[in-house]
Amino acid sequence: MPEAPLLAACGRRQPSHTPVWFMRQAGRSLPEYRALREGVPMLESCARREMVVEITLQPVRRHKVDAAVLYSDIVVPLKAIGVDLDIVPGTGPVIAEPVRSSSEVTRLRPLTGDDVWYVAQACRDLVTELGNIPLVGFAGAPFTLASYLVEGGPSRDHARTKALMHDDPALWHDLLGRLADITGEFLRVQIEAGASAVQLFDSWAGTLSAADYAEFVQPHSAAVLASVADLGVPRIHFGVGTGELLALMGEAGADVVGVDWRVPLSEATRRVGPSRALQGNLDPALLQARWPVVEAAVRRVLREGAAAPGHVFNLGHGVPPDTDPEVLTRIVELVHELTSSTT
Repeated sequence: MPEAPLLAACGRRQPSHTPVWFMRQAGRSLPEYRALREGVPMLESCARREMVVEITLQPVRRHKVDAAVLYSDIVVPLKAIGVDLDIVPGTGPVIAEPVRSSSEVTRLRPLTGDDVWYVAQACRDLVTELGNIPLVGFAGAPFTLASYLVEGGPSRDHARTKALMHDDPALWHDLLGRLADITGEFLRVQIEAGASAVQLFDSWAGTLSAADYAEFVQPHSAAVLASVADLGVPRIHFGVGTGELLALMGEAGADVVGVDWRVPLSEATRRVGPSRALQGNLDPALLQARWPVVEAAVRRVLREGAAAPGHVFNLGHGVPPDTDPEVLTRIVELVHELTSSTT
């Protein structure tokens, strides 16, 4: 079989067309997803193997994207090791007992494959179903997981997290070191079960200065990415609001750096350098606009992405839940039409 466009682009090789997939494509905007999920809490749905498989496949069937992304959540490994948490609709992850002391940090035990057996089995089932379409696994980066644990839930300013980082660096690095081990194992489980690429989400790293990121965060993200380097799959590293951190995120060891909508891909390429591909970066808000506006924006992203040594088309963040699925389908068709080597 010819090489999958996603893997070619991630490896800075020439794909047959620019590959496209969407963060949060598994669910949210799809009526078939909402029907399947009705009455089932988020974390429970992530632990139901058959549901994980079906939800992961839904956008592949509907949109004809170039990759499936595993239906899961970044807090799944934390739940699996016994952290008392829940995903509250309209709020996000809520931690019953925030982690702010050494005794609380030491309770974060290592993750094993047996803890997330359902994730491994879902990956194996998906690889069989997908054939030559790659499966993208993912995990939350240590900083983002730590921010939920320390704050007790979502935060606008991450004040407690930043205070702990500076007040007690030894405790901070102990916390992130443990989370790096947990995250690395979670990615390894997915890859060994057949994931062809993985993405490390550092959703809230953009709240940090470059200096704080380099000292307190980058070494732990680098440890995660290094822990699966031997498995030979592309590693994508993404965060929101990370324009000033793009070079540092690439230096953490990613093969592909995800870019949100704030920085043009042509400029992102200059910041990241020629040794890494880029992923992005259509503004998700534009999915609500008229189609001529969306089309013009897609064409602009493709033009700017042509400066990168490899380009995976994606949004600059996740699919908003009120998106018309037909818009996503048309975007995939347009990207393929404009970039296919056979046209």
